[in-house]
Amino acid sequence: MTRTRLRAVTLGTLGIAAFLGAWEAIGVWRFAGLTWPPLSVVLAFLLDPDRRPLFLRAMDATFTNVALGYALGVVLGVGGGALAALVRALRPGLDRLVAVVHAIPSIALAPVFITLISRDATGIAITALAVFYAMYVATTSGLAAASAAHRDLFAVLGAPRARRLRHLDLPAALPALTSGLKFAIPGAFIGAIVGEWFGASRGLGLLMVSAMHNFQIPLLWSAVLLTSLASLVLFGLATLLERWAGARFR
Repeated sequence: MTRTRLRAVTLGTLGIAAFLGAWEAIGVWRFAGLTWPPLSVVLAFLLDPDRRPLFLRAMDATFTNVALGYALGVVLGVGGGALAALVRALRPGLDRLVAVVHAIPSIALAPVFITLISRDATGIAITALAVFYAMYVATTSGLAAASAAHRDLFAVLGAPRARRLRHLDLPAALPALTSGLKFAIPGAFIGAIVGEWFGASRGLGLLMVSAMHNFQIPLLWSAVLLTSLASLVLFGLATLLERWAGARFR
């Protein structure tokens, strides 16, 4: 490990330790009142074996919604971006449509999705929309990342557009695509949680709403902690993938 890498890891570890210590101190000394429990209390509540089935059911529902919505959003975003790159006449209209859809707050779309599909599928739909935008932008920008010299070489050799897309544009787009995959992860969790707030039968979002209504503060923070940890872990894994793609294809 290089000195720069070791310094970054050390500072990151110290930052996390300071954050956790501040969380515990604020809760113990009640600087934020009763609504901010100590980290030790939240962990004890979360790790209680009697509550494990409750959290496992909620995690299963939320993570399933995140996975399905994320996969759907990736397929639609990459497909839409590739279509915009291949059919130039469609690019302006697709860009405007995607921008308009993204400008609508997801929480405003949730009641519409409930009436069109179902309560349990609303989280998947909102997640897919959030991921779709990130992947569309990443795909359209990534497919334009190939250098002009490489494009001229393919043109001189008479390569068809589809072959150029497969052998030049897609490899050049991989760094941008992996960045889109990374930045879409927090949006996927936000979409799933927001969807569950509107009456899903299970999920961490439902636990949050129930805990707020019944002033079950440890339950609320436990659900938030589980969601945050899952998002951070996946974000970290996607960061490793992004670094590999950047080192390999740039």
